[in-house]
Amino acid sequence: MMTIRKANERGHADHGWLNSYHTFSFADYHDPKWMGFRNLRVINDDTVAAGAGFGEHPHRDMEIISYVLAGALRHQDSMGNGRIIKPGEFQYIAAGTGILHSEYNPSPKDPVHFLQIWIQPDKTGAKPAYKEKAFSNAAPGQWNLVASKTGREGSLRINQDNDLWLARFSNGEALTHELRPGRHAWIHVAEGSVELNGQQLAAGDGVAVSQESKLELAGQGKAQVLLFDLN
Repeated sequence: MMTIRKANERGHADHGWLNSYHTFSFADYHDPKWMGFRNLRVINDDTVAAGAGFGEHPHRDMEIISYVLAGALRHQDSMGNGRIIKPGEFQYIAAGTGILHSEYNPSPKDPVHFLQIWIQPDKTGAKPAYKEKAFSNAAPGQWNLVASKTGREGSLRINQDNDLWLARFSNGEALTHELRPGRHAWIHVAEGSVELNGQQLAAGDGVAVSQESKLELAGQGKAQVLLFDLN
C-alpha cells in the first residue's frame, strides 16, 4: 500500500527570513492525519534567507538529520562543534540528554535550502553526538547508505533501527529497493521528478509505504530522492 503526500498539501509557514514546508505536523501547523510516519517525526523543507537562521535553542531525545541542497549552513553547538555544511552533505545530531545548537546562513547574499529531519530514537537519555557525511560526489543511479542503526558501510550510526538511503538520478536511471517483511518506507523527493512503482512524483512529494516488497524508482532527468527504510 502506498499513500502519496503531495508537495502542495504540506503545511507552510513564511516568516520572511524562513520559508518552510512541513510534511508532518510541526509548530503551528497541525494535521492529525499527518503526525509523522512510524518513528519519522519531521521533514521540513526549509529555505533560509541570507544572513539569517535559527538562534541557539535546545533539543533532547531526538535524532536530527539535516541535508543541504543549495547554499551553506553554519552549525554551532554546546558540544564544541562549529562547521559549515555544504550541498550534498548530511549533518547528524543525537540530542540525547540535551544539547544547544544554532544553524545560520553565513552567506551575505544567497539563501540556503536544506531538509530538516527528526527521527524518534529507540532509547532516551543517550549521550549527545555530532557527525557529518558528504555525498557531494555520489554517482547517479545507485543507492548510498547515509545512516543506519549499526553504522554499516561507513554510514552514520543513529539511535534507531532505520536505514536512510540517498539516490541521485541524472538521465533516466532506474533503481530497486527490497523491503523485508514487516518493514515500512517513506520516500521523499528532494529535487526533480521520479516515477515510483508507476506513480509520478515531483519535488516535495512524499510517499508512505507499507505491505510492499519492492520499490522501483526511475529518474526523469536530474533528481534526488531520500528513502527511509523503517521498522
